[in-house]
Amino acid sequence: MVFVTNRRLARRTFLRGLGTTLALPFLESMLPAIGGRAYAQQIVPTRFLGAFVPHGVAPGHWIPEKSTPGFEFPFVYQPLEPFRKHVVLTSGLWSQSSENPPGVTGADHFVAAAYLSAVKPRKTTGADIEAGTTIDQVIARQIGKNTLLPSLQLGLEDPGANSTNCGEGYSCVYTNTVSWQSPTRPLPMEINPQVVFERMFGDGSSPELRRARRERQSSILDSVTDSLSDLMPQVSHVDRVRLEQYTEDVREIERRMTIAAKASTEVPNFAAPYGVPESFHEHIQIQFDLLALAFQADITRVATVLYARDLTGRVYPESGTDISFHGGSHHAEDPGRIAQFARLNRYHVQMLGYLLKKLSGLTEGDGTLLDHSLLLYGSNMGNSNQHLHYDVPHILVGGASGKLRGDRYLAYASRTVPTGNLLLSILDMFDVRTDAFGDSTGRLAGI
Repeated sequence: MVFVTNRRLARRTFLRGLGTTLALPFLESMLPAIGGRAYAQQIVPTRFLGAFVPHGVAPGHWIPEKSTPGFEFPFVYQPLEPFRKHVVLTSGLWSQSSENPPGVTGADHFVAAAYLSAVKPRKTTGADIEAGTTIDQVIARQIGKNTLLPSLQLGLEDPGANSTNCGEGYSCVYTNTVSWQSPTRPLPMEINPQVVFERMFGDGSSPELRRARRERQSSILDSVTDSLSDLMPQVSHVDRVRLEQYTEDVREIERRMTIAAKASTEVPNFAAPYGVPESFHEHIQIQFDLLALAFQADITRVATVLYARDLTGRVYPESGTDISFHGGSHHAEDPGRIAQFARLNRYHVQMLGYLLKKLSGLTEGDGTLLDHSLLLYGSNMGNSNQHLHYDVPHILVGGASGKLRGDRYLAYASRTVPTGNLLLSILDMFDVRTDAFGDSTGRLAGI
């Protein structure tokens, strides 16, 4: 079934089949014959992604030497060079919210909860957890009301094997998610691509039908073939090509998830839910492919990604080093070990570059998905060997629909500008007007 209104396709057009709801990407046929450009500006939204990576970044490998135009990208951020016009690097920001409250002792591996809230979490291992509402959820209230999923929370590491105590008296929930709907309601990060896929494209009415489809290895697209055939004559040649590419992308993700599901069930010693790839490299690529599809089809406009949990001992072979993440972050100020850690950091940024390439290759309205997105990528530690929470690495990527100018490096004086100022400025870009957010002291100068 295809829904068409006013002699053009509605932006909220779906193809429906048995156990399937397939949202469509932005098409030229969704524009009126007159005033199409102005209408496109009205219906093309700005997306937000907040991506968190624990354990800081190798000192000496992520701050540019100059802040003048044409600055050279430092080693860790070099994978972002192809997207220079969309990148804003920062240094000197202070994540005060990740430091222990006055008079409170203990570890500080609870920083994930503070990343998007700029609020110090309450020290507790009980049910009385409390942090702060995060900006992704504030933005979702503003722009996620009319999408299938108000927000999407993606993870890359299973938190299930941990106790309730993570970091000398702090609940594990503070490290298991970066998204909080309210100060007392954390949202779980979904690590299983199969579950994410079903949330995006299954209609939710019949889990038995979706399970049966997986067992017979058929595609969700098989159930909407008739609707898709009915739609094709109604759209332009350009839109037909775009739809064909979109459906091919859906099929490719299904194929890779099928392989991942077999791998995760055939390796008895790998503790992962059904459908989760054993390889981090494959896992993050599938999650980012799903995210790009979700943005493209306007299934959601807001997402968060938790690269890893604090204290993780995961190793990333594709980074070119065999150090574990947390172990490598304690480099003892040794130049050789710092260089090893820098390679691991660079690999994580390279994976971000994978998503940016996807978004920059998807046309939408008068630009690309990257032009109409704002991505925040960062960590709440600076020098992790000393557990310092000042001079923390945060970068912004994307055009934010014309509200963010890239190819810049903004250097701030150390321990003077809280990360809450950055979060407050991001809210401005989504027309969320408030005087303060978290520990902010004002807007971020120069942004």
